[in-house]
Amino acid sequence: MGITTLAKPWTQLAWTVIFITIVAWPTSGNEAHNISVAKDLLGSRLLNHSFLIQYPSENVTTSSAKALNTLDLCNGVSIEEATIDKLQSYLSDGKLTSVQLTTCYMQRVFQVERYIKKFGHQSQLSAYQSPVLQLNPDALKIAKEADSERAAVLVRGPLHGIPFLVKDNIASKDRLETTAGSLALQGSVVPRDAFVVAQLRKAGAVLLGKATLSEWADARSSNYSEGYSAAGGQARSSYNLTVNPGGSSSGSAIAVANNIVPFALGTETDGSVINPAERNAIVGIKPTVGLVSRAGVVPESIHQDTVGTFGRTVRDAVYALDAIYGFDPLDNYTSSQLGKTPDRGYAASLSNRFALKGAKFGLPWESFWTLADAEQQSILLDLINMIRNAGATTVNGTEIPNYRTIVSPSGWNWDYGSTRGYPNESEYTYIKVDFYNNLQTYLSELSNTTIRSLADVVRFNNDHAITEGAYPNLNPAFASGQDLLLASLETHGVMNSTYWQALKFCQQSTREGGIDAALRHVDVLLVPPDVGQSYQIAAQAGYPVITIPAGVHSLSGMPLGLALMGTAFSEGTLIRYASAIEDLQLVLKTRYRRTKPQWLGIGVNNIPVANQCFGC
Repeated sequence: MGITTLAKPWTQLAWTVIFITIVAWPTSGNEAHNISVAKDLLGSRLLNHSFLIQYPSENVTTSSAKALNTLDLCNGVSIEEATIDKLQSYLSDGKLTSVQLTTCYMQRVFQVERYIKKFGHQSQLSAYQSPVLQLNPDALKIAKEADSERAAVLVRGPLHGIPFLVKDNIASKDRLETTAGSLALQGSVVPRDAFVVAQLRKAGAVLLGKATLSEWADARSSNYSEGYSAAGGQARSSYNLTVNPGGSSSGSAIAVANNIVPFALGTETDGSVINPAERNAIVGIKPTVGLVSRAGVVPESIHQDTVGTFGRTVRDAVYALDAIYGFDPLDNYTSSQLGKTPDRGYAASLSNRFALKGAKFGLPWESFWTLADAEQQSILLDLINMIRNAGATTVNGTEIPNYRTIVSPSGWNWDYGSTRGYPNESEYTYIKVDFYNNLQTYLSELSNTTIRSLADVVRFNNDHAITEGAYPNLNPAFASGQDLLLASLETHGVMNSTYWQALKFCQQSTREGGIDAALRHVDVLLVPPDVGQSYQIAAQAGYPVITIPAGVHSLSGMPLGLALMGTAFSEGTLIRYASAIEDLQLVLKTRYRRTKPQWLGIGVNNIPVANQCFGC
């Protein structure tokens, strides 16, 4: 697809005409026969024409979109776009039970899935388009227990009895599987709940199921269909089903956007919470590395992995964050938060528009904003003018000091150091080594599986080459095969001098020499998160980012966001201003805020999804 090596697909030129072909590699005997069979089986899934990109005026009717956005009443009350506080009022007033609420959300899963199937014209693909990979067979039992506790006047907090999803790389010790979207991990048994799942159970929340994702959280291929996995198929954004839905936490974001759950968890190594949140018009909170435990999460890099939250409002995402952060002896990175977190939780930082008076926001214009397209700049600057009118000050030129060196001018690229000829200044240099080592540690604790190493994963994919896309262009979702897995495998997990130099360079140039320097005279940085280089710098630093909905791009109908970026453990400050801006959006009733999906392209089931982006 003409994609730069190791660059995520949303960084490519929009509306590229792409043709899918099968290429040959050296074969003999039975292998040649198997490949011939593979081609025949795959034939119906190949596109022999360019993508059928759908525009707002085409191929969708007002009535069909309205039907997809409308939820049936749940025991006589509306849960459409309902906040967690609203749902709690229903539960406390006896208008709903948790069992009823959970049942209604289950029905919503099938309602959305049914409509997609109805409009799909490729039956073999349409079964793989729900953001929910697995429904929890014990969800109603958990909900009933929550109702019993409520009847006994035991309400654990704002999440009591509220259903949620977790990305399918977050372990749960129950009858759900944890696969990271890979068939290789199906049937494996985890030793315990991930810390974040255990915390949400303690908070009384109801685990509805597992959300689909980009397989191995985008660590397997450099040229792939975002939101696709062999286990879950293609996740699609209901704003435009034909284009990149954002990832790798695709299903978690899509589910929240479509009222399947009020909140969900995702994970991020570099963009995998912020990107799908902004592309599905919801709030995404990517915490500081060390605020939330990664224990029980299928890893990518110990230096950058974190667990984030999704909600349709800042408050809902914060409620989830409050439930999951904290020290965990199974993740020593969480010791760095001690003495740096609020006594009453982050919900105490929530504010309204009046908090904007006197706030000082930095706009790193040359670092990120110039990389956004004209329409995105126009939309976001209109919103920023509203923020100024509410009493805030904005300061232009608050740049990342060495942005000319570390920010790729041509899109997200986690191997940009190598692109410049300096692998010892490249994020991917240490990510691929971390993945080899951290994955082996995770796999060592699983039972009922023979998969114990990255080499085992690669071997499994080779043995199941069609569905797992082991070779380039065999599976249209994995055009480059499993090249990133192979790149990681080639390192053998050796942390050599180049590894340590790259890690030191990326952390220093994005922390004290990057974001901290840009923040010297302002409270928070405001950035356009559809420019992937913005959250990439925060990812390398391990610093927090929050994105809030900020409008819709006219060309594609896809949402875009406004992101707030801060220093380590500045979540309270980011939440204060994100909730203030959100309140301002609601009071002004501006169009630059969350809007409902339009379900463009509901008659198209293209794989791969189009790599449309706005400013990268």
